[in-house]
Amino acid sequence: MSPAPAASAAPSGVRRARRLLPLAAVLATTTALATVAMTAHAAVPPPPSGWSLVWSDDFTGASGSLPSAANWIIDTGTSYPGGPANWGTGEIQTYTANTANLSQDGAGNLRITPLRDGAGRWTSARIETVRTDFKPPAGGVLAMEGRIQMPNVTGAAAAGYWPAFWSLGSPYRGNYQNWPGIGEIDVMENVNGLNQVWGTLHCGVAPGGPCNEFNGLGNIRACPGSACQAAFHTYRTEWDASVSPQQLRWYVDGQLFHTVSQSQVGDPYWGQMTSHGGYFLLLNVAMGGSFPNGVAGFTTPTASTVPGRPMLVDYVAVYARGGGGNPTPSPTTPPPGGTVDPYSTIQAEAYAAQNGVQVEACAEGGQNIGWLANGDWTRYDNVDFGATPPRDFVARVASGAPAAVSGLVEVRVDSPTSAPTGSFAIANTGGWQSWRSVPGNVTPVTGRHTVYLTFTSGQGADFVNVNWFTFRH
Repeated sequence: MSPAPAASAAPSGVRRARRLLPLAAVLATTTALATVAMTAHAAVPPPPSGWSLVWSDDFTGASGSLPSAANWIIDTGTSYPGGPANWGTGEIQTYTANTANLSQDGAGNLRITPLRDGAGRWTSARIETVRTDFKPPAGGVLAMEGRIQMPNVTGAAAAGYWPAFWSLGSPYRGNYQNWPGIGEIDVMENVNGLNQVWGTLHCGVAPGGPCNEFNGLGNIRACPGSACQAAFHTYRTEWDASVSPQQLRWYVDGQLFHTVSQSQVGDPYWGQMTSHGGYFLLLNVAMGGSFPNGVAGFTTPTASTVPGRPMLVDYVAVYARGGGGNPTPSPTTPPPGGTVDPYSTIQAEAYAAQNGVQVEACAEGGQNIGWLANGDWTRYDNVDFGATPPRDFVARVASGAPAAVSGLVEVRVDSPTSAPTGSFAIANTGGWQSWRSVPGNVTPVTGRHTVYLTFTSGQGADFVNVNWFTFRH
């Protein structure tokens, strides 16, 4: 589900080089399937020995209910605000939060159902996890897994169907112009009702680059045993940081069918897609667009395409093995004691949300946030100043910005667009890991608040890294 890069003039260019199949070949390689009732597992499978469960959703809500708002964001419309049109892929549907398109079925499944109205307009649904921090523990392995039945439709009736289970690098959220550098890992994609699963990595630059954009580094295979459309299958991608070079591995029903190594991608591109805060997961069924059109060899969907065939999702789970466990706590989990003490050291990478921010190893130990430029921000929830306001704040910062580039590190309360409570200016400190503690005055603030660090500059370039910050009274 590749977003178009900022420089792309036409979303239909995405994946345009996919292998083309004429309609006769599509029909010859598919078999009409009767609609069958499928049941979900009772629960997310327990992790195998050595693995731990990081996060999951079993979709056990009441029939007709939307998925959990604590776990999922529902995307609506035809693009992100300010993002590429038609979600960057040329797909034609409008995403909605209507339970006709998106709902739990009361039997342990999530249903994402494309529909067509009397005027020929298509609607469907797309959701993405609230969490954006899925990555391996240091020296460990991360697995993203889902048990899914693709829409049960094949042949001409399936032209344009594009179900997917995939992930995007966290810096994409709120930016929408930094693909493919931030990374996209497609655990499962399928088009036009073919009995095939695609597994793909997108990275680097587009067009071309180390991941051969707009195609990506991918492979396909048929689903084992029963067809992808006829039954549930388990789709899984493992990101293995326990080996050198690191690896990404794709499985269907436990059978390995695709591998990409760190050495294939190379530097700096592997670092760009792995050194940020992590990934968020997405589930959707698109209609039409560059991928199904390219595979079919004609524009999809067509008058023969049948609406109303849902993708069924039994569960989605994230597992980790080795290292130190999941390196980043869930942003939906309150901090210990329910609040953050502003007069303690607040690690900058311990944010609850961010815009345009990446995370890297810090020369002083641990991690720092970096690549900070105008408009970027981080959010820290439940910061309790108590009854006595702080007199100032101090941030540990470093900068390797060019001589003409500088900016402001600001503290804002309750909104990233509110007036700054405090700030200080920063320019080159001698390097991106040349750290210094810089104080800034703050206006009085008491009680519990959401605190934002925001970054403002008159230039577009990165101007600062931040390791930690604190308030003093």
